[in-house]
Amino acid sequence: MGTAERDGRPSEAPGPPAAASGDRAAPSPGLATALGFGAILLWSTLATLTALKGPAVPPFQTTAVTFAIGGLLLFAFAGLRGRWRALAPSLPAFALALYGLFAYHALYFAALRLAPPAEAGLISSLWALLTVLMSGLLPGHQLRWRHVIAGLIGLGAAALLVRDTGGGAGSDARLLGLALALACAFVWASYSVLSRLVAGMPSESLALPCLATAVLALGCNWLLEGWRGPIEATEWLALLLLGLGPVGAAFLLWDIGMKHGRIATLGVLAYASPIVSTLLLVLLGLASPTLSLAVACLMMVAAAAIAML
Repeated sequence: MGTAERDGRPSEAPGPPAAASGDRAAPSPGLATALGFGAILLWSTLATLTALKGPAVPPFQTTAVTFAIGGLLLFAFAGLRGRWRALAPSLPAFALALYGLFAYHALYFAALRLAPPAEAGLISSLWALLTVLMSGLLPGHQLRWRHVIAGLIGLGAAALLVRDTGGGAGSDARLLGLALALACAFVWASYSVLSRLVAGMPSESLALPCLATAVLALGCNWLLEGWRGPIEATEWLALLLLGLGPVGAAFLLWDIGMKHGRIATLGVLAYASPIVSTLLLVLLGLASPTLSLAVACLMMVAAAAIAML
């Protein structure tokens, strides 16, 4: 996810590991770009669905349930295409995917349990800018001053949201939630950049890391949280939609977009995710349309525009 730069032109920055070259009936660039944008839209619902799920379901339990659903979805996708052999990842790809998927989502669900969803979602979305900054460490890529300026503006937006948290009851918990959201951004950005090293793996190979993430999260839930039950129907619905959408189908759609679509276009569109996410939260009454939130959104848009110049 995100964009990098090679020889002064936008080029692919890593997201979920790209599919191998053996895909059948590759879609047209326009269709692949549209599918990639579908992943961005699905990721825009992550904060809203997490907020609708409510704080009662612990973070590790949320991670376990949603990734079990997402992993089974990827298995079904591979089976319907007759690509069972594509399910086996290499050991480095498996370890990297487990790090990115488990650490990011466990931190993300914990952040949204403690902090307001709009603010936490915006801060976690700094992964896009951090990916651009970290991509300068890759061979053949060059970090430019506009990327540094964009990164500083993005961090300024995060600082504004943290400052607006203020004091009062529960402020320590909110600050911890925002700190976890920032950790999310670093985890996903580092995972994205490192995934360039295993970009040849087929997208179906994410099924096993997804299921391993579910098992690891279940163990952490048993040791640290305890299973919360029974889960109400609305919570199950939110968990199901999370597993099918932003934690499931989004990985496949993004992989297709990265492999066959217009990378630069998708890179620009990716920065729309935090804005769409924030607007969705406000429209559904899950976040208050505060001045600091609006300013932070504008700063994120400005940072994205500068980074893509």
